[in-house]
Amino acid sequence: MKTRVIKFLKRLSIVALAVPALALASEAHFEAAPVSTDPSSLQNGAKLFINYCLNCHGASMVRYNQLQKIGLDEKTIAENLLFTGEKVGDMMTVSLNREDAEAWFGTAPPDLSVIARAKGADYLYAYLRGFYKVKTEARATGWNNVAFPSVGMPHVLWDLQGVQTATETEEHGVKTLKLSDAKGGALSVADYDKAVGDIVSFMVWMAEPNAGTRKTIGIFVLIFLAVFYVFTHKLGKNYWKDIH
Repeated sequence: MKTRVIKFLKRLSIVALAVPALALASEAHFEAAPVSTDPSSLQNGAKLFINYCLNCHGASMVRYNQLQKIGLDEKTIAENLLFTGEKVGDMMTVSLNREDAEAWFGTAPPDLSVIARAKGADYLYAYLRGFYKVKTEARATGWNNVAFPSVGMPHVLWDLQGVQTATETEEHGVKTLKLSDAKGGALSVADYDKAVGDIVSFMVWMAEPNAGTRKTIGIFVLIFLAVFYVFTHKLGKNYWKDIH
């Protein structure tokens, strides 16, 4: 019986180790996102997110006043990030009707409050850089995406990035993209990648605004447990020292 239990525990440990490895392997083809916790990066990401994403997508689990945690004061938020009569204490919701969204895009745009935790930063970075132009006969929006084939969302950042086209060749099963020289965007390739990195950084922060506090508490808890273990170990040895 004991042998069977040991074998079962060994198999269970192998499965536990294999699951995260498989999860990482499934995203291995995505380039690592340049996620930053720098306030200037998060503030730029917030500005771009609210201007380009919050028109259709909501972030209904986050209030505007939580942006104070990334260094913005209430006056700056009210004057620069509120456009349709919202208040600083309101949730980051949109007025887009679900039925209209389904009619226009085929499906209602998802709420983005925790999308970074659901999809991962690397996926979001690839997605926002992966739009390419197609004929309207192929896609109603005129856009497709290498990270999300047959996506219903148009490329809302095209004026910044420019128009990409997909080449006919494929490398490792992934379409290669090139920027059309005739239709460049307002930003250079490097600057656009930086802007997308800022948006992704903000979305990662938005998915868990208190992550920094949680990690700090976790470190102190681990230190406490380590010290507590030393004392309990010595206490245990003292209790059992006369027992053979």
